[in-house]
Amino acid sequence: MESEIERLVESQLGVSVVSIAPIRAGLGLRRFYRVATSGAPATLVARVEAAEDPAGRPAGIPPEPPLEPLRSFLESAGLPVPARLGGDDARGIALLEDVGDTSLADAVARADAPDRVALYREALGWIPRLQRLRDEAGRVPAFGRRLDGAQLRYKGELFARWSLPAALGRPARGAEEDAVRGAFEAIGALVADAPHRLAHRDLQSQNVHVRGAGPGAPPRLAMIDFQGAFLAPPEYDAVALLRDSYVELPGDEVESHLDALRPALPDAPPPDVFRRRFDLLTLARKGKDHARFLYAARERGDERWLRHVPATARALRAAAPRVADLHPRLADLAAVVARLPEAPCAR
Repeated sequence: MESEIERLVESQLGVSVVSIAPIRAGLGLRRFYRVATSGAPATLVARVEAAEDPAGRPAGIPPEPPLEPLRSFLESAGLPVPARLGGDDARGIALLEDVGDTSLADAVARADAPDRVALYREALGWIPRLQRLRDEAGRVPAFGRRLDGAQLRYKGELFARWSLPAALGRPARGAEEDAVRGAFEAIGALVADAPHRLAHRDLQSQNVHVRGAGPGAPPRLAMIDFQGAFLAPPEYDAVALLRDSYVELPGDEVESHLDALRPALPDAPPPDVFRRRFDLLTLARKGKDHARFLYAARERGDERWLRHVPATARALRAAAPRVADLHPRLADLAAVVARLPEAPCAR
């Protein structure tokens, strides 16, 4: 693969390649390489497609569409996405602007409280902008994808298979699994009347990067890993960012960010509706994340994510009691969530 990347860079950009180094992979199977060159740009990122993990989406749901034309659509709307420098679509290789190694998670670990708040305010500002976008020409597949009942049932299946036994401390019985599935069905029913707007889908701190800036310049954030974008209720991206498994924000900051975000949304839901859907979608999103972390450890032998299991369980426990009275199955789910162990278990 490195030789193919080198040929592409040299033939399309007219610069010599000095080095090619893999970038540490995330939960997905797509691969990335940082390429250093002898000219301009000094570095770039080669994004290489890979066959999907079938466990990563529900049966019958099409795979993620290509990065283009979504990337160029977002770029034309003024959203901060990496520029495309070249590539070979037939081989699944894209050459992209290097937006650096510093994720939002890395940046806030070194930031004081005012800087942290400012960074999150900037990233959250993307959400209303995304939700105002329309695909009048019908060219962007993301607008044909949506968070629907099949997606929520899939999240429930993952939670029932991987997280429920962790809560019980034993294999789950069929009726217990059915109760979890019923809870995720209830979540789907309770958010079914929400407007669906464009969402990044995975707007968490690992997918927000801080570009290099000169001394004293404000941070310039960039979004990455947006090819799974779809239509979702207005609260979905806020859940991903503010109930992040990688950064646990103080509760008062979460509340302040939500108070500022809600009236800025194109649909501006009433406060009670907004908070209710935020908690319901937290259960769906973080329940899936909790299960995927355990799946990665047990099925792939990738235990890097287990350290984020406790934070994910805490996010679930924060949301579950607030919506438990909306449906009997949600009360059942809240009882399960309360039993999730703080310490991750990989076996």
